[in-house]
Amino acid sequence: MFDRLAAIEQRYNQLSGLLCDPEVVSDPNRLRTYAKEQSDLEEIVQAYREWKDVQNAAEEAKAMLLEKLDDDMREFVRAELDSLNERRALLEERLQILLLPKDPNDDKNVFVEIRAAAGGEEAALFAGTLLRMYQRYAEENGWRTEVIDANYTDMGGFREVTMSVQGKGAFSKLKFESGTHRVQRVPVTESGGRIHTSTATVAVLPEVEEVEVDINEKDIRIDTFCSTGPGGQSVNTTQSAVRITHIPTGIVVSCQDEKSQIKNREKAMKVLRARLFEKYQREQQEEQAASRKSQVGTGDRSERIRTYNFPQSRVTDHRIGLTLHRLEAVLNGDLEELVQGLIVADRATLLEKAAEA
Repeated sequence: MFDRLAAIEQRYNQLSGLLCDPEVVSDPNRLRTYAKEQSDLEEIVQAYREWKDVQNAAEEAKAMLLEKLDDDMREFVRAELDSLNERRALLEERLQILLLPKDPNDDKNVFVEIRAAAGGEEAALFAGTLLRMYQRYAEENGWRTEVIDANYTDMGGFREVTMSVQGKGAFSKLKFESGTHRVQRVPVTESGGRIHTSTATVAVLPEVEEVEVDINEKDIRIDTFCSTGPGGQSVNTTQSAVRITHIPTGIVVSCQDEKSQIKNREKAMKVLRARLFEKYQREQQEEQAASRKSQVGTGDRSERIRTYNFPQSRVTDHRIGLTLHRLEAVLNGDLEELVQGLIVADRATLLEKAAEA
């Protein structure tokens, strides 16, 4: 591990020199590439340098214990050494995590797709609740959100809705939200006060570049139509909304939030690329895991991942067994404890796999 860390630090120092090279400074593409590479290495280099400082201090403390010291000084040095050893162990654990393979999609913008599932109108209203939850969580993280397409119900819910989230690290945190979300509450349509269980599915897709997914123009059909809003009323008398069908896979994407048909087409193509990228990745994962009984990490959206229980003001994430008794705060975007719990669990799994390899 430490040989690898030394090589990373050497590359970091090399990049510092390159970023001062006049030839690089005059080339925007090289400058941007090297700056991003150094930025990606910065956290691990800082942790490694801190580890080296602690290691050197511990060696000095050990050397002092070999000298003639009075009892008070010896006790002080031993306490300092214990503290340094504890700090070093924590840093080594952190360095192990930082050396884990990074998901190449982590820094990408994302599309969040929410669909009402079991539960009719109540499921559609729950889909709207989830949309607002993610919008507020995005605000807390300084990300920008935009609803790309929405299929409303008469009561203001969503049969399905697609939102873009733009900001650094969006996919790294939101990727764990993919799955089936379950709600237990008394619906506004229920006169007898009985608790109903409804579900909505969430899919989080990284935004991908054209070079990552090649779409043949012959494989798509583009239809235009008038935009509609809640309740189905017309909000646009021109055919600016766009529907793109990818014929080989049957994937259909719509976009109607812009008044310009060209802009709606551009956004719809971005969503289509994201869906195709996710489809190809999932198929590859399933193929790789075909010999395993359980396919860990395939993002199977048929699996219930979280329950929102209104009568008990409780949220439970079933993947990590974490229960929070502050439902209102979570639905107002306070997702960080859940997200961090999932990140820790994911890292633990990766560490186990690395140890087995």
